[in-house]
Amino acid sequence: MKTFEFEGLLLAWVGLSCWAVCFWWMHRLSSRQEAMLRELHDVARRIQELSQREHDRISEVHPTVEKIHESVRDVAVAVAAEDSSGQAIRR
Repeated sequence: MKTFEFEGLLLAWVGLSCWAVCFWWMHRLSSRQEAMLRELHDVARRIQELSQREHDRISEVHPTVEKIHESVRDVAVAVAAEDSSGQAIRR
């Protein structure tokens, strides 16, 4: 009968040891996941800041780009009118 008590005690210790190893393993995985989520959050925040800066710069430059586009269009019209009048374009 003492062997049954010893086996039961041994199995209880094995079960407790397995539980402790499992708890440690899950804690380790959770810590790694938390670190990865923090890193992803930081990357997302940096991307958002860069996108905001890019948007601000484009907003500042947009009127200037529109003026340049109009100037290029005017030059293209002038060149087309000059070309259609029969004068050669010299470069």
